[in-house]
Amino acid sequence: MSDAVPVRGIVTAHGDMALGMVDAVRQIAGGTEDVLVPVSNVGKSPDALVAEIEAIAGGAPVIVFTDLQAGSCTLAARLSSREHPERAVLCGVNLPMLLDFVFHRDLPLDELVARLLAKGRQGVIAVAGPTAEPR
Repeated sequence: MSDAVPVRGIVTAHGDMALGMVDAVRQIAGGTEDVLVPVSNVGKSPDALVAEIEAIAGGAPVIVFTDLQAGSCTLAARLSSREHPERAVLCGVNLPMLLDFVFHRDLPLDELVARLLAKGRQGVIAVAGPTAEPR
């Protein structure tokens, strides 16, 4: 067993998306409020969003999950992580990625990031229609 501090997650997104995703994870997997924290950009300046992410992250290992590759949420996440190698930013957050995060957040940050990227990509498939993947 490792003495490393488990990675925390921050989900930052437009509107109420972050709150909805974190709520869904908690309903499915349980968990405490400090494991995965939602942050909305509504009514916040870029500087205020950066400050909120930094305040939540502190000095612990953190993954900041964002909704889009570009936009205020990712910009703030990147700015807040710029001088913190213990932080990672993952764009295009989805529910499979977040669920895997809560169950594997004790992994080293680099391993966890690689795992979550794979899990997130696996979670996007067509199951009906002309481009459905066979199952």
